[in-house]
Amino acid sequence: MPQPNEPSDPATPLSIYDLTVAYHRKPVIWDVSFDLPSGSLVGIVGPNGAGKSTLLKASMDLIPRASGRVRFFGQTYRHSRNRVGYVPQRESVDWQFPVSALDVVTMGLYDKIGWCRPVRKRHRAQAREALRRVGIGDLADRQISQLSGGQQQRTFLARALVQDADLYLMDEPFAAVDASTELAIVDILRELKGRGKTAVVIHHDLQTVPEYFDYVVLLNMRVVAHGPVVETFTPENLQKTYGGRLTLLDEVTEAMRRRETSL
Repeated sequence: MPQPNEPSDPATPLSIYDLTVAYHRKPVIWDVSFDLPSGSLVGIVGPNGAGKSTLLKASMDLIPRASGRVRFFGQTYRHSRNRVGYVPQRESVDWQFPVSALDVVTMGLYDKIGWCRPVRKRHRAQAREALRRVGIGDLADRQISQLSGGQQQRTFLARALVQDADLYLMDEPFAAVDASTELAIVDILRELKGRGKTAVVIHHDLQTVPEYFDYVVLLNMRVVAHGPVVETFTPENLQKTYGGRLTLLDEVTEAMRRRETSL
């Protein structure tokens, strides 16, 4: 891990060193450090209140940091934001805002279009194609308030996709969506990886971690462990991360055993 005054490797999509965030002087995440490999699907896993969403938001300067250094491809977020796509928690969005699904996706192109410049036909065509890729091309003109939860999540995924970023940060994209939407998101993640992109996903369903991701960060205010799933996502590390929730850990261990048997 580079020291704070050393440059980060421009090939590393996300490098975090000694990141601490505090609310009212109470630490939420503490001394978090890791480098993520390029071209990976990364799951960030930990109990409720572990600081997972805070980690993403602090990385993108959406909330202040008490200390630490964050680099995207060797640069600050400000200088690399055009290479980073973000899918926020669905609950954090004002879905009553009077815009269509197409309008939301087109917002992902504003860095390329330029603020206060007209949205042209080709831009809307790109946005429609992104909506088609996530399976809701026929809903492009529907108001976002009229979409189901799964359709809303797909809309924000399409907004990130239209940016054609190199790194995608996704805050619980699988939360409260139907099975078909979850499968659609997984397919998109695998497609992104196949194109050499990196996706960082906050995830809660431990049983699907070995199936969906190849790299994992186990977080509970501090990083308990991080590394390839096959080496890091172990009962011992999960015990350290989640404490005494043995029933849950037993279920995960069984799911991992079944997966190894099927390989």
